[in-house]
Amino acid sequence: MKVGGINRILGNVECESVKLDGLFNYRTPFPIDVHLETSAVSRYCREDVLRILRLPARQLAAWERAGLIETSEAYSFDELVQLRKLRDLAATRISVKSIRRSVDAMQKVSGMVNPLLESAAVRSGSGLAFRQYGALVDPVTRQMAFDFELAPCAGMIVVRANGQAPSRLAGEVQEMFLRAVRLEENGETLSEAKMLYETILEMQPEHAPAAINLGTIRYNERDYAAAESFYRRATVADPEYALAFFDLGNVLDEQQRLTEAIVAYERALELVPQYADAHYNLALAYERMKEPRRALRHWEAYVKLDPSGPWASHAKNQAKRILGSERLAIVCRHGRTLKIAG
Repeated sequence: MKVGGINRILGNVECESVKLDGLFNYRTPFPIDVHLETSAVSRYCREDVLRILRLPARQLAAWERAGLIETSEAYSFDELVQLRKLRDLAATRISVKSIRRSVDAMQKVSGMVNPLLESAAVRSGSGLAFRQYGALVDPVTRQMAFDFELAPCAGMIVVRANGQAPSRLAGEVQEMFLRAVRLEENGETLSEAKMLYETILEMQPEHAPAAINLGTIRYNERDYAAAESFYRRATVADPEYALAFFDLGNVLDEQQRLTEAIVAYERALELVPQYADAHYNLALAYERMKEPRRALRHWEAYVKLDPSGPWASHAKNQAKRILGSERLAIVCRHGRTLKIAG
């Protein structure tokens, strides 16, 4: 079974995956603006943009069709910066569709109007991770990982649309959360991390990230009942948090409650259909439930999403084994049942 706290690579940075997102707990109904120094009068015609950035016209047109940049015959300085970022991302061979998906997810979970301008984006697998407060954030899975390559950017100030900075309480909780995550990395300071997470939950009972990390500590201590309680608390606090349902599925699976685990994994996939790890664990669960056809669908989905990862070979072998050895019954339209050996 795959758990979220394994070592993985985000972009070109090796880091420890953390089971939550200290960024996302401060979502607000107000959009977030980023104040940058830009020229209000500088405009660049389409031909100039293509020449300056050395872009093929078809590439610019593709970004416009995807809604990553507005179609125009004249571009502002900010739009030029955004196009340069898109060009650099395209050089990593990430698809336009993947960029669009990551941008949409970041807008949804952070409240940013334009994540490509308001945050630094780097490739992470088949999608994007965004640098925020010294961390790499994957908006699709809502995971945060420490970014050891880049410190937080001091030249960019994030404020709410009404010009007000985040509340003192939110800032204090954010600082406590990041401190707890660092303390959690060292076994000798784990008890301090637990106390901080508990304090955060006293201050903000619906702080889903703290609930998840505290649940993971309990999980690693084999206190599965307590872990389940914290994970369920996180799913209630944020019903759209796919990682909370994934972790809930893991602890239910550990307790041999496969039917409930499958429900949790399925919910994670409803929220994030491209959640590769959820496909992997769901395939394992279905195999243990003696439902190879359902398992096969998720093995194949995992391989498509992560064709070259360290777990891909196992997924491919499992799919091949099912196709090669299971006798799958297909009911034809006329009611005849054919037995097909893979």
